[in-house]
Amino acid sequence: MIGKQIRLERLISRDTGTTVIVPMDHGVTVGPIPGLVNMKETIKNIVDGDVNAVILHKGIITTGHRGQGKDVGLFVHLSGSTILSPDPNHKVLVCTVEEAIKLGADGISIHVNLGAEDDTKMLQDFGMIGKLCSDWGMPLLAMMYTRGKKIQNEYDVEAVKLAARVANELGADMVKVSFTGDVESFSKVVEGCSIPVLIAGGEKAKSTKDVLENVKMAMQAGARGVSIGRNVFQHSNPTNFCRGISQLVHKNVSVEDALKITGE
Repeated sequence: MIGKQIRLERLISRDTGTTVIVPMDHGVTVGPIPGLVNMKETIKNIVDGDVNAVILHKGIITTGHRGQGKDVGLFVHLSGSTILSPDPNHKVLVCTVEEAIKLGADGISIHVNLGAEDDTKMLQDFGMIGKLCSDWGMPLLAMMYTRGKKIQNEYDVEAVKLAARVANELGADMVKVSFTGDVESFSKVVEGCSIPVLIAGGEKAKSTKDVLENVKMAMQAGARGVSIGRNVFQHSNPTNFCRGISQLVHKNVSVEDALKITGE
């Protein structure tokens, strides 16, 4: 467990026990969308915003993701599907724990869509990856979403509570889930999960303030941080936006003060 603890301290602040993670695995799903064209530039801008870690697929790492900017914690993402797939909600494994270790990963990230037709296979993969992470002392982040024909509302607190608890039960070290919209409901998600709960950013928000308000409410509900992608890397000033989010998460500043940091 010593190795895992060392790696966790590269991913979660040892001072606050909270974290700001920026996932940039979207290129496999939707291609080089705005914000993910020049990856070296994007990663530098985000790392300069004082984030704790980024999430990348293996190919981006091998092409030199750390060529610019400060060092940063690294999750290698193991799951993939594309918008051209028969069922984009079905994630398959596209990398191994051993490959990730060779690439210098500090942690492993996987994606499970509960409610998808093949969620049983994704859960089986989760179990297998969880064992390997335990064997190698690698922290495991589970991105747990509720998506599929049976899901009427992926932000429903009962569904999100289940998603978080599944990650906890199957051995993840932290879990990323959708924010349920308010402090009261998200508190129920957190109280039923004994590992750090992070909120996702969701689809592109209407405003910077909307994102910051969601982060603030999540932290008030007991979340331990965020894992926000599109709303960060497609922001007009991702560096300052990351700084604002980091101050909210690590320093508990007000939304108004965080908004000033973003320059808006």
